[in-house]
Amino acid sequence: MKQQNVKTAKPNKAPVRGDLRSRVRAKGKKVRQKGLGALFKLVFSHTMITIPLLLLQLYILFILVSGLVKVSAPILTLFSALAIIAIIVIINSDDNPAFKMAWIIPICVFPLFGVALYLFVTTNPGSRGLAKHLARRVDESSYLMKTEYRVLEKIKKEPSGFRNITHYLQHNNLMPAYDHTKVTFFPLGENKYEDLLRELRKAEHFIFLEYFIVHRGVVWNSILEILKEKAAQGVEVRLLYDGMNTLSALPTNYPKKLQAAGIKTRVFGPIRPLLSTAQNNRDHRKILVIDGRIAYNGGINLADEYMNLEERFGHWKDTAVKLEGEAVRSFTIMFLQMWYLQDKGKGEYERYLLPQGSFPGGPDRSGYVIPYNDDPMNHLDIAKDVYLDLLYKARSYVHIMTPYLVPDNEMVNALCYAARRGVDVRILLPHIPDKKMVFSIARTFYPVLLESGVKIYEYTPGFVHAKEFISDDTKAVVGSINLDFRSLYLHFECATLILNNPVVPKIERDFQETLKKSRKVNLQYYVDLPLFYRLFGKVANLFAPLV
Repeated sequence: MKQQNVKTAKPNKAPVRGDLRSRVRAKGKKVRQKGLGALFKLVFSHTMITIPLLLLQLYILFILVSGLVKVSAPILTLFSALAIIAIIVIINSDDNPAFKMAWIIPICVFPLFGVALYLFVTTNPGSRGLAKHLARRVDESSYLMKTEYRVLEKIKKEPSGFRNITHYLQHNNLMPAYDHTKVTFFPLGENKYEDLLRELRKAEHFIFLEYFIVHRGVVWNSILEILKEKAAQGVEVRLLYDGMNTLSALPTNYPKKLQAAGIKTRVFGPIRPLLSTAQNNRDHRKILVIDGRIAYNGGINLADEYMNLEERFGHWKDTAVKLEGEAVRSFTIMFLQMWYLQDKGKGEYERYLLPQGSFPGGPDRSGYVIPYNDDPMNHLDIAKDVYLDLLYKARSYVHIMTPYLVPDNEMVNALCYAARRGVDVRILLPHIPDKKMVFSIARTFYPVLLESGVKIYEYTPGFVHAKEFISDDTKAVVGSINLDFRSLYLHFECATLILNNPVVPKIERDFQETLKKSRKVNLQYYVDLPLFYRLFGKVANLFAPLV
């Protein structure tokens, strides 16, 4: 790794919890004082301009297609024929059955608009261009993404459940398995935040951040102060965040402001009022790498509610892991692949990687760690397949935390089958949801899951945002991948698969502690929900792949 000159600077002390809360209260008071000024900014913000334009473009598409009926009756016959052809094509496609149904319904009800929208989405050149750029970056870095021979020989002696999943991720997703990696588990956002501030202050060479949400407040402002300080010292700082932030959280000129402070900044998929379905594929990943020696991954974004410094949906339950050792290489390369996505020329990778063998083994670095990613361009369901593997290979239990439960038929069958063969399957969901329609859909799955023996709990203090699968005290997944269509099929995602590492029982203990604060639901609980609520969920479920 290339060394850089670092100027000395006085270390800042991490803010204590009391100080953070006082700053949050001060911020709230300041916001209230703004009053009409804040409302004025909202009305004339980028969000209030972009959203109407996006709706307008859909309306124009609808009007243009509908207007064809007035031009010529034969055109209506033509589109009816096209609708039949489109339905035949959809039925015979390799798409998920739920996606097929989501397309067939609008095509049958609105043949003109439905066919036009289907052709528009399936032929969109934006996604193909994105896939081409990503494939190029994956290919050029593939020689760095190989499991060491030493590790392969160790894995050959492991049970088939370990061998098979490591083989799948290496040969289908170029994601190596590592053994010399220490894993630290954070049961709450506050725990990660305090540790993160300490590690950021130790950075000497580079800091890479990739997040779905970056929201100005106590958390981001504290991190930003350190990033500016480090950039002034000569540390290379790169920030990549998803373009959804430009709708509400950050202004469009924010990258320029950060660039002026020495922080290299890029926005993935900025939201623009253009006819492009590529905007549906968001960068939902959460990655932070420091000097190639430490990486953070999990469900926690850079915003105050994730650290319970701002209450939105009750207590916010989220989790993350910190990796120290060999496995940091994969997260470093994942970040750089996305960073160089639109660049010309070849990307630099090796200068940011510590040599293999730099981290000796030890009692706290046993087992295996496999950071992995998934994207909508690779035509493989990596994220779903890992979850399915844990369900089908489990002998004793599979415990799941997820904020959203919108599974496809294959996932429902796997959950039910595991429970029916005697595996203790438990799913922990929020009791106070952030998206009420999505939660109404989730509850429609309660009857079939409960009748199969799956145990379902709702976290009564508030909102669960953690994304975890834990199995048999030997396997765990912590990452950004929800149990819904967007995470499993449409978004760019990443997670950490942990095998036979001492941290796995710790993750399970936290799950059990969280259960104590949760309500176990039964079929009567679902029946007692208002009739309109249950009907609304069933109707909305028809369009679950689009939610």
